[in-house]
Amino acid sequence: MPHHTPLIATIVGGLVLAFIFGTLAHRLRMPPLIGYLVAGIAIGPFTPGFVGDADLAQELAEIGVILLMFGVGLHFSLKDLLSVKNIAIPGAVAQIAIATLLGMCLGWILGWPFGEGFLFGLALSVASTVVLLTALQERRLVETKRGRIAVGWLIVEDIAMVLALVLIPALSGILGGKGEAMSGNALLLTLGITLGKVVAFVAVMLIVGRRVIPWILERIADTGSRELFRLAVLAIALGFALGSAYVFGVSFALGAFFAGMILSESELSHRAAEESLPLRDAFSVLFFVSVGMLFDPSILVREPLLVLATVLIIVVGKSLAAWLIVRAFGHPNSTAMTISASLAQIGEFSFILATLGLSLDLLSPMARDLILGGAILSILVNPLLFSLLDRFEGGDAAPAQPGDVVQDVDLSGHVVLVGYGRVGRGIGEQLRQQGRPFVVIETQLESLDALRAQGIPALYGNAVEADLLQAAAIERASWLLVAIPEVFEAGQLIERALAANPSLQVVARAHSDAEIEHLEKHGAQRVIMGEREIARGMLDAVGQGA
Repeated sequence: MPHHTPLIATIVGGLVLAFIFGTLAHRLRMPPLIGYLVAGIAIGPFTPGFVGDADLAQELAEIGVILLMFGVGLHFSLKDLLSVKNIAIPGAVAQIAIATLLGMCLGWILGWPFGEGFLFGLALSVASTVVLLTALQERRLVETKRGRIAVGWLIVEDIAMVLALVLIPALSGILGGKGEAMSGNALLLTLGITLGKVVAFVAVMLIVGRRVIPWILERIADTGSRELFRLAVLAIALGFALGSAYVFGVSFALGAFFAGMILSESELSHRAAEESLPLRDAFSVLFFVSVGMLFDPSILVREPLLVLATVLIIVVGKSLAAWLIVRAFGHPNSTAMTISASLAQIGEFSFILATLGLSLDLLSPMARDLILGGAILSILVNPLLFSLLDRFEGGDAAPAQPGDVVQDVDLSGHVVLVGYGRVGRGIGEQLRQQGRPFVVIETQLESLDALRAQGIPALYGNAVEADLLQAAAIERASWLLVAIPEVFEAGQLIERALAANPSLQVVARAHSDAEIEHLEKHGAQRVIMGEREIARGMLDAVGQGA
């Protein structure tokens, strides 16, 4: 190679192998993220062959965390966060305490010092942002009540870890690591400054950010440049995340989440989410690759029982604690199981704590390897837990709960309209004027609320899911109008709808000849391409003028 390009080599190697192993995992009916983790192990320093730059991979993964949390914030209002504070705050604190104690017990059995056991347990107590949100998004749960509880719980964990990362170096001497033991007054001062920074961050974001962020995007939207708008979205997500970390000492993820949450109050939030989605997906993949690169598989042979004990604390101990806490607050069993499954893994903060502990001589290399091993295995097991949860709940990924918005409609000979964006809204208005009965399937709760207020049946979620098509009475419908722009998702949807109702008339939208061919191959009787219709309309205008 003529030039040493570790950044390009790490990105290309990670993405190419993630694609190969992810596709293989999908073929074997396993979640693709398992393939991404295997790709990371393959290019990590503990396996032969090409070795990627682990430090660069970690920084790239952090961008994925930022964009993911920004996207969640776009769909998660301050009202949602406050609505779950009564369970998210005490629940997260109690679960962190229980998991930390379990880790300390294992450390005590192994004869570790108090400080090492404490930091080890703390690293096992906090769930991975990427894994939790990926699981919730795949199952259409982010915007349901239990999804809001899980995300709120995650935010409380993030804040707790921010405080821990600031206080651990100050407490290092007391815990048996590097540094001098701080006096009581100095410790209280450090704690006060840290809490003050977090409060100042929240205040600035809610007071200043609420005005600045939407104003910036509205001005850019007025220019009519999609390129500038996309750039503005990325600049806001990454800029506020980095600025929050440097100025207030909070995590990148927390800064990005608040930026997205504030922007969610703007009418441009849906478009912002669409523009950030491709990069968000790509960097989320790099996160899993970076986790795999940290893992030394030999720990499984050297200390199999300790690895098993660590995994049991994460997957069983922490999950059981979360389930008991949620049930104690009076929530239904399905909510408790969803949250406990969501939290049954560890990730980003665990790696940061492990690295910090090693640098302060608070953790031994073995403790670090156990944390990483526990993270890898818990992330691998997590999708299996959700699969068991789906089976336990009767195969429905998101059965209706208070706050969930899925219910069957009682219609026949109706139109099923998938997507209620700009195109779908125009279709809906025409159907209403014609008096045609129709039901809408949409992923934006704001649109659903407006439809229901008008007495129009509306279902929340991804229309590809069989339960939603059934809820929309697809087997009794006459027409399926696919107004979403995602062609691959539309193809799957059409295929499943026709399997349930072969006499269904299907009309879809496309942006190119290749998309038209793809949708027709999956059964669409008519596919409309916007550019063609615009050209036809312009020619009609010329003809009428002549």
